[in-house]
Amino acid sequence: MDSLASLINLAALIPGACRDAEMLPGALISCGVLEAAAALCLAISRAPGGIFLHHGRAPFFLYYGILVAVVIFGLLEASAGFWVSGDVVGRGAVEKTMLWLGLLPIVFVAALGGFVILKMK
Repeated sequence: MDSLASLINLAALIPGACRDAEMLPGALISCGVLEAAAALCLAISRAPGGIFLHHGRAPFFLYYGILVAVVIFGLLEASAGFWVSGDVVGRGAVEKTMLWLGLLPIVFVAALGGFVILKMK
């Protein structure tokens, strides 16, 4: 239950960061690291299932391709958080755009198998 509470706190960080420009770099870094960690954990711990099996090799590679793309995007989002922290006011539009675009990869990871991080102990 501890990790679920921290995930809810992280989700509450996004709207708060959009209201306060000083919170944006922290939200970008946290969300980017969470995306990368969740996708990497999913790629390592769970094999593709459902539609990704029994339909040839292309869906199998698509599964891992999506997860690798989410890991790369998460790391880029975290690096953008560090870059933006140098000029928070001047780069506010970039911050907010990256933060809202970062929600799409989280949806991909949740659709592919959920956050297996929450189930690990």
